[in-house]
Amino acid sequence: MKKLISWNVNGLRACVNKGFMEFFNEIEADFFCLQEIKLQDGQIDLELKDYYCYWNYAQKKGYSGTAIFSKIKPISVKLGLGIEEHDNEGRVITLEFEDFFLVNVYTPNSKDKLA
Repeated sequence: MKKLISWNVNGLRACVNKGFMEFFNEIEADFFCLQEIKLQDGQIDLELKDYYCYWNYAQKKGYSGTAIFSKIKPISVKLGLGIEEHDNEGRVITLEFEDFFLVNVYTPNSKDKLA
């Protein structure tokens, strides 16, 4: 049996300053999905030994974004939905494995504003 953690961190850099790494190392999840990471490439350096790391950053700084850390290497990785107007927000990562797909999605409580 595999262990999956999904967490809306509402800003990964702030979360790291509040014990994220201690929890991450203690929980020993096989898959760790994050939503609303709110950072760009190069803005954080995490030491995640034994994990494959996949990031989908929003183009807009300080906005949205998702990440998946996996102990198992996927067959394929897809960022986004293939819908340009939404894919620039970093909301979806899909990892394909032999027996399943792991989809990490950040969908805000947007009511009717997100089409």
